[in-house]
Amino acid sequence: MKIYLDGKLVEKEDAKISVFDHGLLYGDGIFEGIRVYNGRVFRLKEHLNRLWSSAKAINIKIPIQQKDMEKAVIKTLLANKLCDAYIRLLVTRGSGDLGLDPRKCITPPSIIIITDSISLYPEELYEKGMDVITVSTRRIKQDSLSPNIKSLNYLNNILAKMEAIRSGVMEAIMLNAEGYVVECTGDNIFLMKAGVLYTPPGSEGALIGITRDAVIELAKNKLKIPVREERISIYNVYTSDECFLTGTAAEIIPVVSADSREIADGKPGKTTVKLIKEFKNLTRLTGTPIK
Repeated sequence: MKIYLDGKLVEKEDAKISVFDHGLLYGDGIFEGIRVYNGRVFRLKEHLNRLWSSAKAINIKIPIQQKDMEKAVIKTLLANKLCDAYIRLLVTRGSGDLGLDPRKCITPPSIIIITDSISLYPEELYEKGMDVITVSTRRIKQDSLSPNIKSLNYLNNILAKMEAIRSGVMEAIMLNAEGYVVECTGDNIFLMKAGVLYTPPGSEGALIGITRDAVIELAKNKLKIPVREERISIYNVYTSDECFLTGTAAEIIPVVSADSREIADGKPGKTTVKLIKEFKNLTRLTGTPIK
């Protein structure tokens, strides 16, 4: 496996950064997870736009232009001969001293591109649906840290994931400080109720996901379903007609129970199944070609 590291393709075993890099010491850096389907990088420009926005928000100057980053991603995929893959793209603050001061980082931000496969959930859960629980770990308040900064520090999400695992499920619903549904540990959440599709807005602390946006577009334009970004309670989840999660790695996965309460008839909903089909068509037919 070849890894892109600061302008060079190196073997996996040689892909190393300094232990003084603030990305390692403090989680001071940013990332994107991107998917490749059938030789096309899905919504690459949107992912890179979000990466640059995250960088600007925490005052990291990415040392190459966006068009060159696009070329680097494709170069790495070609080197590994991958037509279907998961890309993890990271930008760290760079190496400094043991203090917090980013001005002490004496090297430019490091760029790392990993191309590999990923499988978050067993295939059977996409067919039968998954169970989730609500966890006590709350999402960080959006007025403390914007959820749209995809930083390298995912401790908040990891603690919630650990709660889910201890409870015997693979995913968990996270609430905000006010007790409203925000998202799951790594996915956005959607509900269907009375023919309307609902999802929490960014103002509640949800990440505005790339797959989330794609699903909203498909629902509105392909299935002609009204979509509302509104505050959602856990009661709304329990009493919904359908529930599903979205994410770059997860894609679209049905949820059939929450906190041991069956959602509707305990099976993936018809609209969810239709959206999965439409999303697969979208990923097959669109994206930046690898060439």
